[in-house]
Amino acid sequence: MPLAAGRLLSPAPLPRGEDQGIEGFVYPVSGNRMPSPDRKPAPPRGIKSTVYVFERTNISQVTRQGQTSYYLVINTKLVKQADTDDTGYFKISLPPGIYSVFTRKGDLFYASRRDEKNNLAPVEVLPGKFTKVDCKIEGDRRAVY
Repeated sequence: MPLAAGRLLSPAPLPRGEDQGIEGFVYPVSGNRMPSPDRKPAPPRGIKSTVYVFERTNISQVTRQGQTSYYLVINTKLVKQADTDDTGYFKISLPPGIYSVFTRKGDLFYASRRDEKNNLAPVEVLPGKFTKVDCKIEGDRRAVY
């Protein structure tokens, strides 16, 4: 795992002694992702990107592009954003709470996961812990299955 954390663009200081947030990798997925007994999938390769952390965001709080996982507008507060390093790794300090995590492709935000209440890409930050997050993004609009 890389030692360098993502660079915070607009850091907000945390209260002393509180070190928690999210960390993980951003990587693209494309092509045949179906399991096969005679083929082992290659490990994902991270990409340089920016990770956007919003207040918990429901599908009703976004302007969606068609029926895709791409969003034109997110109508909740942007909490923080951070660039990944060259391997796709990021680490963002956040107060405890539940957030929605997006990446961006061009002018569109991207998040493909939802919970049972249609909250987009929810992640819970617990006191004193860094929650692991893998952000998958569709690569070049090739079929993913």
